[in-house]
Amino acid sequence: MFGTSGVRGRVGVDVTADLALAVARALAVDAERVVVGRDVRDSGRALVDALCAGLTECGVDAIDVGTASTPTIARSIGSKDADAGVAVTASHNPPQDNGIKLWTPSGQAFDEEDLAAIEHRVASETAPFADWDAHGDRIRWDGAVDAHRRALLEAGRRRAAAAGVDLDDLHVVVDVGNGTGGVTADVLHELGATVETLNAQPDGRFPGRPSEPTAAVCTGLIDHVAARGADLGIAHDGDADRMMAVDDTGQFRSGDELLAVFALQAVTSGDRVAAPVDTSLAVDDALSARGATVVRTRVGDMYVADRTREEGVVFGGEPSGAWIFPTETRCPDGPLAAVVLAVLAAEQPLSARADAIPSHPIRREVVETAQKEAAMAAVTDRVHESYDDVTEIDGVRVGLDDGWFLIRASGTQPLIRVTAEARDPEAADRLRSAARSLVDDAIDDLDAAE
Repeated sequence: MFGTSGVRGRVGVDVTADLALAVARALAVDAERVVVGRDVRDSGRALVDALCAGLTECGVDAIDVGTASTPTIARSIGSKDADAGVAVTASHNPPQDNGIKLWTPSGQAFDEEDLAAIEHRVASETAPFADWDAHGDRIRWDGAVDAHRRALLEAGRRRAAAAGVDLDDLHVVVDVGNGTGGVTADVLHELGATVETLNAQPDGRFPGRPSEPTAAVCTGLIDHVAARGADLGIAHDGDADRMMAVDDTGQFRSGDELLAVFALQAVTSGDRVAAPVDTSLAVDDALSARGATVVRTRVGDMYVADRTREEGVVFGGEPSGAWIFPTETRCPDGPLAAVVLAVLAAEQPLSARADAIPSHPIRREVVETAQKEAAMAAVTDRVHESYDDVTEIDGVRVGLDDGWFLIRASGTQPLIRVTAEARDPEAADRLRSAARSLVDDAIDDLDAAE
């Protein structure tokens, strides 16, 4: 039921009020108070109502924070002394989708053990219904966004003071993506920056651009930063757990570059950074100069966040745009990442920081298939027959003398993702082609067997 980012899928098919009600009742088994909020998708209204109904009928208080970013919701759990939080969001997925993601008081997403317990309770259709006179309360809290704003201001001022900079001369363009990340623009303005916004009107249809902040869809931000001579461009997805950036030259910077930039500001010698198996070797190369290292995880912010609990792991990130600052919160916090990056840009332009990161050609693509589990099983067998250096932290990763490739199933969509990296472009293309052939052959064999 749960993927790497909770329950996510088509509204009315995969994600329904019935499902939300069942999840709420399962959460109520060991909770007394739960925070609930949603992104700007209109379908979230019914899902939040169902969640609150399931919680309150089981004697649990539901703290309804309304429409808010996912990091706002996750941070609210601790603020309201709650036992868990629920974000109704499909994050960067298209508008016809929605989802349910569960959070702990530390801001970390529920881990696999916790999710398995919820799944078992949902499947068993048992619920701890309260007596007629012991229902919980649905309590509206309108202060969640402001509490997040204050925390971001404090973090920004602290980091700016430590760096000996201010943001008075910084010009930032924030592309909110019609989502919930408007708090970023407010905080950067309060910190002294000149701020312009794009797609700032909340709208769950995401009319300004598709929700996922990639280079291909952020052309408006790229053009605006260049035309206005801005120092930095920030782009969020629909629930603002992700953040990507455009530098002062108008170049959209890759997630691997941003991961290295954030990691370098966090580490000292001996420190470690958590990153998923599809992260570029460029991050390893950049950190090695500081005496720091990368520890690989499965893809998914809950796995990255979990590794930040280990001693010496000072930062975690994913090239997709999820950044985890464990001293602040273990939820990917796009607005916090924007504030941190703005302070760094005030000290040194992002272009200079990113240009200093080693660059290796990396190839990424996706293959659509409704048989991703069966195809991955076939791919795994083929890989072990042909290669020696194989790891299965998440999918199958093959290490070779001139690079590596990774084949893994998406945790939320009917896709298989292929990633390949090498020291030169021709080798990267060759590895990508080899990996893609493994996937195509596996799918062809499955189709032929039907």
